[in-house]
Amino acid sequence: MACMKLGSKSDAFQRQGQAWFCTTGLPSDIVVEVGEMSFHLHKFPLLSRSGVMERLIAKASKEGEEGCSINLPDIAGGAKTFELVAKFCYGVKLELTASNVVYLRCAAEHLEMTEEYAEGNLIMQTEVFLNQIVLKNWKDSLKALQSCDDVLPHAEELHIPKRCIESLAAKACTDPNLFGWPVMEHGGPMQSPGGSVLWNGISTGARPKNSSSDWWYEDVSTLSLSLYKRLVSVMESRGIKQEIIAGSLTFYAKKYLPGLNRRQVASESSTRLEPVALGAPPSEEDQKLLLEEIDRLLPMQKGAISTKVLFGLLRTAMILRASPPCISNLERRIGMQLDQATLEDLLMPNFSYSMETLYNVECVQRILEHFLAMDQATGGASPCSIDDGQLMGSPSLTPITMVAKLIDGYLAEVAPDVNLKLPKFQSLAASIPDYARPLDDGLYRAIDIYLKSHPWLSESDREQLCRLMDCQKLSLEACTHAAQNERLPLRIIVQVLFFEQLQLRTSIAGCFLVSDNLEGSRQLRSGFAGSNEGGWATAVRENQVLKVGMDNMRLRVSELEKECSNMRQEIEKLGRVKGSSAWGNVSKKFGFKLKSQMCSAQEGSISQQNNGSGKLEKAKDGKHKKNSSKEE
Repeated sequence: MACMKLGSKSDAFQRQGQAWFCTTGLPSDIVVEVGEMSFHLHKFPLLSRSGVMERLIAKASKEGEEGCSINLPDIAGGAKTFELVAKFCYGVKLELTASNVVYLRCAAEHLEMTEEYAEGNLIMQTEVFLNQIVLKNWKDSLKALQSCDDVLPHAEELHIPKRCIESLAAKACTDPNLFGWPVMEHGGPMQSPGGSVLWNGISTGARPKNSSSDWWYEDVSTLSLSLYKRLVSVMESRGIKQEIIAGSLTFYAKKYLPGLNRRQVASESSTRLEPVALGAPPSEEDQKLLLEEIDRLLPMQKGAISTKVLFGLLRTAMILRASPPCISNLERRIGMQLDQATLEDLLMPNFSYSMETLYNVECVQRILEHFLAMDQATGGASPCSIDDGQLMGSPSLTPITMVAKLIDGYLAEVAPDVNLKLPKFQSLAASIPDYARPLDDGLYRAIDIYLKSHPWLSESDREQLCRLMDCQKLSLEACTHAAQNERLPLRIIVQVLFFEQLQLRTSIAGCFLVSDNLEGSRQLRSGFAGSNEGGWATAVRENQVLKVGMDNMRLRVSELEKECSNMRQEIEKLGRVKGSSAWGNVSKKFGFKLKSQMCSAQEGSISQQNNGSGKLEKAKDGKHKKNSSKEE
């Protein structure tokens, strides 16, 4: 820390209890009372430097009091500062530092220690040191600003906090790799504008280490909240990036809000990280005020602060019972970047007194509404962007698809809560647009868990809940599970079986299309062969084999359709019958039979393809016709 030495005489002051005595050999003729401390001094050194002391001594002498006594109750810095002022008046050696210059500057102003009374008086000396040394150095400017808290009204009159803040903001907004300052490594040597390290004002040629834009976060976190807010405001006016401001606010919040650092190891919490202005540790009320102020200072910008930190601030705000606008703003910030959240982030405990549910489902609902409103305002995807379950076109569809998957996972986590009412579960699940879910497997899993944990639901409630999912958007595995799920209503199971069959038909049609394409390409290649009659004959035989296979597959599809039609009729007859026995009869009679038909269809298609890929030269045309007539 820089310093400036004043005076040349040896120290002639001695303290005895609550009194200071000047041991110059002359008896003291004035007593100055500053707080609980008494200074036994001489009139001439004081009145020759201070206009206020001159008037007070003249007034006391005029009143003819024995033993002149003066009281200075309002001097900035109290007795400790007046001790330095007295030494300066006597010409005793003392040091001006960044820690005491603000106190001395305020005291000198209060005592009117101007050049009118003595050359090189205390006002001039402190101003020179403050402007030419302190404000040109990052650490000293920070020290001076910290000391302003104790004498803020006096310092504000002299614009000292403003000058310190302007100095700090200018240094923080400057690229340290470009100019080499502010000081790196927390209190290292001064550096030249060219970037080399300075020693006693002389360039050493050494280059400083590269630094990131967050090098000043820890330093400014030692400021009180009021001064820190002013510093951030000046930095914003200078055009510093919002991400950098948000990073500093995050660092400040983590330092003074214990709820954000619960996993912090004990070794990291040292005395230098203890709150200065808010106390150690800060009270809940102080933490609440700090959190609300942090929320007001944070830029309303997507990605300015990490989603995990925002969720931490939101949890802390709920615990501290922060104001509703604060909680609403945090929810809105999270909603802007909900696609960056994780399932662990969403699982926020319910801190309300009612404890209706284990997790705060209403909060997640509000966050989701903010995200959907923002997605719609920015031209989100529409149902037209979906083609056969595939995501098409719009880049904004990716975030909403991620959010849909996240919400489905959240629904599966909260579904086992027996206190979670059906309307809340339905409302959250229905908030996701249909086009945001390429598949409904995650939603089906959540619904199944909810049905399992709430067995008392009526049949109508079960059907209403299951209508949230689209059976056409279930994968084959999900369809297989749903077809055998006794917790689902019969109507839903019928739909699942129907669309499972529809998927099978679509797959078979796809196979036909591929076969036709292969046939066309082979004919084209054989056409180019020209005179190669053997290649043409081989293509004809292969085409006949493929036709036989397709005929077999058509027959099996027809059989499956008949089975499904018979099953529907049987289910309609048994629809009035209640209990598991009815479903058992249906599953025994049709479920396993349909499954075996599907398996046989798949095995038949596989074997037919294997036969088609064999040595076709050995196949006889008559034999193929015979096999074809048998299949018919």
